[in-house]
Amino acid sequence: MAYFDAASSAPLHPVARQALQASLDEGWADPARLYREGRRARMLLDAAREAAAEAVGCRPDELAFTSSGTRAVHSGIAGALAGRRRVGRHLIVSAVEHSSVLHSAEVHQGDGGPVTEVPVLRSGAVTVEAYEAALRPDTALACLQSANHEVGTEQPVAAVAEACRAAGVPLLVDAAQSLGWGRVEGDWSLLAGSAHKWGGPSGVGLLVVRKGVRFAPQGPVDERESGRAAGFENIPAIVAAAASLRAVRAEAAQEALRLRELTERVRARVPELVPDVEVVGDPVRRLPGVVTFSCLYVDGETLLHELDRAGFSVSSGSSCTSSTLTPSHVLKAMGVLSEGNVRVSLPLGTPEEEVERFLEVLPGAVAEVREKLGAPVAEAVVRDDVLVVDSLGKRCPIPVIELAKVIGEVPVGGSVRVLSDDEAARLDIPAWCEMRGQEYVGEEPADRGSAYVVRRLS
Repeated sequence: MAYFDAASSAPLHPVARQALQASLDEGWADPARLYREGRRARMLLDAAREAAAEAVGCRPDELAFTSSGTRAVHSGIAGALAGRRRVGRHLIVSAVEHSSVLHSAEVHQGDGGPVTEVPVLRSGAVTVEAYEAALRPDTALACLQSANHEVGTEQPVAAVAEACRAAGVPLLVDAAQSLGWGRVEGDWSLLAGSAHKWGGPSGVGLLVVRKGVRFAPQGPVDERESGRAAGFENIPAIVAAAASLRAVRAEAAQEALRLRELTERVRARVPELVPDVEVVGDPVRRLPGVVTFSCLYVDGETLLHELDRAGFSVSSGSSCTSSTLTPSHVLKAMGVLSEGNVRVSLPLGTPEEEVERFLEVLPGAVAEVREKLGAPVAEAVVRDDVLVVDSLGKRCPIPVIELAKVIGEVPVGGSVRVLSDDEAARLDIPAWCEMRGQEYVGEEPADRGSAYVVRRLS
């Protein structure tokens, strides 16, 4: 098996495994105690904090270890909002943030706090101007990821941090995806990370709160981690997390060049090997090991199963892999195709041969799924010189398949009206028009679902 889902969780780094095993015998005692075993545990914890702080680029007393990256995000947002409540309650997030940020925003909004969601370009990146426009006198906190977890696009954190600093607003950066590759540049105020994203053990996150940032920890607190993460520290896992972060950073520069070349190869060759594919995400400002593409007329879940049988573990943002049957919020915000979505995220040390084998297997896997989904066209009728396709009750990617099959029956300048109650159609039909050079007229209300109107241009 070739594991190509490092953006979800990277394999445990050998240094993390060694550090974990070595610290199990020394790091079991309470680091708050003054006897010998407690002092040993405290030494391990302090050394890990110093190593992690050096990698992040902060002071050791600004960094707290949490039980996960998600917990770091939740605690960071809640604490910063509470600390600046006198200023206001307005929260700014981007439309493509990790679900941990968006869930915190939902809770805040449910409690009456105003939230502004900043849109992104088709590349998945925000603009500094959009963040500047979102800033208000009552803005308590702004959040921006350093790089996107689904498409790899890097965000202009330093420029956004400068704009926030000028307005007196702290910026929280979710650095989970990028921290293994290097420090986050810019004058940010808070930062969250997750060890299992860089090859450390799961169950360890970190939260950095810069000196001078108003912060009030929420919920029951104790003396642990400056009151920012209650509970007994998992010292062996923390030691392993810090050791692996230092280790991957030592390899980062050279490995980034190698993985970037491999993902560039995928970006270039997939559209040549597989027809009707859209490669998404910024082609330049992106993480070294991530490449994402979407295939027309493909069920994402079925494609993932086919690739799994062929020996490849990949991820997908396709709506077909979601229990709610709604498209990825990232792909939706970008306005790109969501059906048949595949994210390839290469872990450190991925052999070139595995990438070449993936490129050999992919065309056949896509062709097989498309053949399986070659559903008959829904009954099409002409109403007022408009061809109407009834795709009600059918799920991604069937509405788009049926649109593609009938578009040739419409004269140039004529229209097709696709009836669908599938949430993914709202994203996939405009994306199909963009890819196939047809005009997306818009969405209209219907007795059931919606009607999506497409005008044939060629």
